Amino acid sequence: MSLVKFKRRPFGNLITQDFFDMDDFFDNRSWARDMMPDQFWNGKRSEPALNIKENDDKFEIELAAPGFAKEDFEVTIEDGCLNISAEKSTSDEEKEENYTRKEFSYNAFQRSLQLPETVKQEAIKAKYNDGILSFTLAKKEEAKKIPPKKVQIS
Repeated sequence: MSLVKFKRRPFGNLITQDFFDMDDFFDNRSWARDMMPDQFWNGKRSEPALNIKENDDKFEIELAAPGFAKEDFEVTIEDGCLNISAEKSTSDEEKEENYTRKEFSYNAFQRSLQLPETVKQEAIKAKYNDGILSFTLAKKEEAKKIPPKKVQIS
């Protein structure tokens, strides 16, 4: 029997108590590195940064994805998961008399977030502006925080 030290707990990347990044759980486990040959695993991931903020009545998510157009994104909700993906490719070719220059690039990513049960899935809104894909996830009425009530002492 041997002990294996994790860099973090298997469920330690809970973004908040309610959200769970499915990609991070399956892709960044220490055992994943041991199961793949070194030629395959380069330790780098092309994944945009993600911020999640919880307010009393909603969650706000910001995903940094500069260089993409609104049309490059595909956002779906399936089985309680918010799935975000984008794909973009470009190519440029220049032919001259004695040379040809050809350049191309390809960018893609996919993120999946498990939604808490407190979110109204039918009321999720998304907006893309200046390289930031923003989501507003309204909470169900019963999940909204009730402000404290002051009780008068007689």
